[in-house]
Amino acid sequence: MGGDEQKYVKEAFDTNWISPAGPHIADFEKKLSEISEGYNVAALSSGTAAIHLALILAGIKQKDDVICSSFTFSATVNPIKYLGSNPILIDSESDSWNMCPELLEKAIIDRIAKGKKPKAIMLVHLYGMPAKMDEIMHIANKYDILVIEDAAEALGSTYRKSPLGTFSKFGIYSFNGNKIITTSGGGALICKDKELIEKAKFLATQARDDEPHYEHSEIGYNYRMSNVCAAIGIGQLEALSERVSQKREIYKYYKNALSSIKEISFLEENEESFSNFWLTTILLAKNSTIDREQLRLHLGKDNIEVRPLWKPMHLQPVFKECNSYVNGVSEDLFNRGLCLPSGTNMTIEDLERVVNKIKEMYEV
Repeated sequence: MGGDEQKYVKEAFDTNWISPAGPHIADFEKKLSEISEGYNVAALSSGTAAIHLALILAGIKQKDDVICSSFTFSATVNPIKYLGSNPILIDSESDSWNMCPELLEKAIIDRIAKGKKPKAIMLVHLYGMPAKMDEIMHIANKYDILVIEDAAEALGSTYRKSPLGTFSKFGIYSFNGNKIITTSGGGALICKDKELIEKAKFLATQARDDEPHYEHSEIGYNYRMSNVCAAIGIGQLEALSERVSQKREIYKYYKNALSSIKEISFLEENEESFSNFWLTTILLAKNSTIDREQLRLHLGKDNIEVRPLWKPMHLQPVFKECNSYVNGVSEDLFNRGLCLPSGTNMTIEDLERVVNKIKEMYEV
């Protein structure tokens, strides 16, 4: 918590605005709009809800093909299946670990040749690192395919100095408890088109028609953020720039402290990208004498939790029947990569303890 969250939550209680309606929601949306270059915002119950509504607003129907990053958390892909649509999974490139533009175009050409042009592209900015947006948007525009940016992990990150989520038709943010800011649970859908955001808010409140009685002409969802959660979010947004700075300092600390270990490398920015480094990730060399599991278990013995990178969706049992276009990059990253402890409440002593336990394995 940043400090002022309780003040805003107290306002919500004092004014008796507890439900998924109230002034803090509007204020939270306004402040999110200010940091997303004026995009219109719908504050929702989760990032997953935002993806689901984005797909609905994009006109995705049963059996439509939706291209999606394979190297991600399952919440990116699940809403495609909610609609009875077909995820077409695309592997990563090795620079940013995000969707590979070459495989993306290959998949589009192949699906068109089979008589089924994809209806949308769902790309992910993994661990806060921007995808290759110039190349991806060029391909999307070339084939006239709508893009949705899953920036759930990337609030505060930019590409060519513009916020992620603002390069496409729809952008997605998450405020889950593990994200760079949190509303305990929550998310947001952003879009330039105000009418589409108003439609999202309508669908998110059970699609209740504008009548004095309860009238429903469409299927709706219970996806709106509560006023109390939005109050937390207002306080959290005030600390966003500080959180980004803290995350980046954690990344720099690990990178500098582990530079003597040649078998360990880090995901790095390029000249167009600015990452919030939501999580600091490491990659063990292919010829490393220590594998990912050995290092993970070694740290775990000292109560230091490190996790493997995301297991690609094309390797997940639930998505094994999905069409996929792979090059082996994300599977290799999964086998060799780890997420290090990256909480902004970590002290220098905490960071030193993690580094020292890693160095123990390499006898540095």
